Amino acid sequence: MLNFSFKNSTQIHFGEGQISQLRDAIPAKARVLVTYGGGSIKQNGVYDQVAEALSGHAWFEFSGIEPNPNYDTLIGALNLIREHKIDFLLAVGGGSVIDGSKFIAAAARFEGDAWDIIAKRAPVTAALPLGCVLTLPATGSESNSGAVITRDGNKLPFMSPLVQPAFAVLDPAVTLSLSDRQISNGVVDAFVHTMEQYLTYPVNAKVQDRFAEGLLLTLIEEGPKALAAESKDDLEVRSNIMWSATLALNGLIGAGVPQDWATHMIGHELTGAYGIDHARTLSIVLPAVMKVKKEAKREKLLQYAERVWQLTDGDADSRIERAIELTEQFFSNMQVPTRLSQVELGDEAIDLLIGKLTEHGMTALGEQNDISADVSRRILQAAL
Repeated sequence: MLNFSFKNSTQIHFGEGQISQLRDAIPAKARVLVTYGGGSIKQNGVYDQVAEALSGHAWFEFSGIEPNPNYDTLIGALNLIREHKIDFLLAVGGGSVIDGSKFIAAAARFEGDAWDIIAKRAPVTAALPLGCVLTLPATGSESNSGAVITRDGNKLPFMSPLVQPAFAVLDPAVTLSLSDRQISNGVVDAFVHTMEQYLTYPVNAKVQDRFAEGLLLTLIEEGPKALAAESKDDLEVRSNIMWSATLALNGLIGAGVPQDWATHMIGHELTGAYGIDHARTLSIVLPAVMKVKKEAKREKLLQYAERVWQLTDGDADSRIERAIELTEQFFSNMQVPTRLSQVELGDEAIDLLIGKLTEHGMTALGEQNDISADVSRRILQAAL
């Protein structure tokens, strides 16, 4: 196991009705800006629950944060923060709303051009405190310090411990109103987050491996149930998915192990260039990464085949091939694409994507830093 330092400071309030915890989780004298997306929270009752919980607070709202939150949208919140002397942010939504709110929290206390936080990796030295109410389990952003922001077709990450949410409310009941597409995307996003920290090379991190395998097995088991008519409204199914998505990227399973993230970096370029849903870029790219990096990931692929898919018969190569096939089959069962052709992209898209990876300095990806632009090209070709 590799050396590590691990701390997760986000307090989780999990379960039905936990939105009521907001009245005590946010300081009574705080001036709160509630951030959210397109307004679905006003249709599914979440907005009303938040308003009730904040009835004793001074609060204001900023809406319109889109999927793959855009810098130009987010920067508009700063005028409200100055006008109303906001000193606490409450993000109500999925990963995009939370990511965008993290950027707002940092930008509100940043001296200079706030885009430098993203483009130049300028250090964040202060930020507004942030809490969140999660409505779409997927990204794990509710209990980590990372975010991804888009500007002019460029989707780029930033991280700072100062934007780690102080608390997160996870009520699985609010996910019952999600569309099938949102459910699919969330399950697949959590699955690939887990794989990025698991499918690398062995370092005898037995605890992390077993945790990761448990999350993968849970998502494989529960994900399709959330799409099936007979179990779509099963709150236990939604609870297990919600908690799995949080644990997939709260730092626990990634402590003391090598991490990949090539699938995400390549996927970000697909989203930035073509607007494809984040999770759907991951379901296209991950199987191709598994194929192209099969030898480098051989030991963990065999472990994955045995422990997750119960594949013990046949030679090693056939077990690896079958594990990749079953991964693709799971993605198909979750109603997401596994090929570029399924999103109407062909070989002509690859040069643009490789150019963007190179422009963003993504030319030494993977757990071994050995996924060059040429290897990324092979991965995209394998995904056709």
